[in-house]
Amino acid sequence: MRPSNTNILNGTDSSSIDGAVSALRGDELVAIPTETVYGLAARASSRTAVNKIFTVKGRPSIHPLILHIAKISDLEKWTKDLPNNARALVDRYWPGPLTIVVQRNQNVCDEITGGRNTVAIRCPDHEITTELLRRLDDAIVAPSANRFGKVSPTTAQHVAADLGDEVKIILDGGACAIGLESTIIDCTTTPPQLLRAGAITVEQIQTECQVTVVSATGESRASGMLDKHYAPECEIELFNDRDQAETRRSELSQLGTTSEILDFGDDLALYAHSLYARLRDADKRKIEVVIAVRPPWTGVGLAINERLEKAANRL
Repeated sequence: MRPSNTNILNGTDSSSIDGAVSALRGDELVAIPTETVYGLAARASSRTAVNKIFTVKGRPSIHPLILHIAKISDLEKWTKDLPNNARALVDRYWPGPLTIVVQRNQNVCDEITGGRNTVAIRCPDHEITTELLRRLDDAIVAPSANRFGKVSPTTAQHVAADLGDEVKIILDGGACAIGLESTIIDCTTTPPQLLRAGAITVEQIQTECQVTVVSATGESRASGMLDKHYAPECEIELFNDRDQAETRRSELSQLGTTSEILDFGDDLALYAHSLYARLRDADKRKIEVVIAVRPPWTGVGLAINERLEKAANRL
């Protein structure tokens, strides 16, 4: 369905938040801003609403969702047997771009977890969504507000372009500050495993929390673990430096192929913030190939490289 933009409301307006809360209580879907990307929210206590997410996104029902809460103390409503390392992480990084995977309790429905005994939870750091959760007095599940496997939205307009009127209300909170999805740490394993890289790095966690985190093993069990994801319509080609990228652009030009270079040098924060918007813009302008120069493999650069590799994967 094509967007009308009439469902985009100013998220800083109290009446807009009240409208979104009313929609969620009525089992409708609402798009919300976070510091990472925009989420497609459903009330976590409603199986009917949760199932709508899978239909609208075209998301496989076995692919688990992330539960969002307003504050750390809400963990006890949805989890059991919280390990010490999980407690250390949330005490240090919540609210913020970190998701933990922990043991679920009976309040979490199977639709959220894909039938698993674990649940992914985070506490977003965005005043609009925090206020929404406070007024709702419930948790929400909120995967990225786009079609499954495609480029995540970082503005309200991106959501409208993807989902149109299939979303009851889109709360406009401006462009997302970070621009990449949250770090996901599985705290049910020993040691904990990194399931998805994000703005909070394993090096930070080791230094600041004295918690060792290792690479993921086993099945895909969290958002973003599939080999192909975050994919635009254009092709993505990856290069290690600008000279290689310029050479490739010249080759493509001689072939009559439209292309452009994506390169932010060592500015990792700007790369993360701009990546999805630039890929979406390239599709809008019918660019055939985006030639991406890899950022350094440090800090959030690991997450950026991960997203680029999945976007470039032509499975």
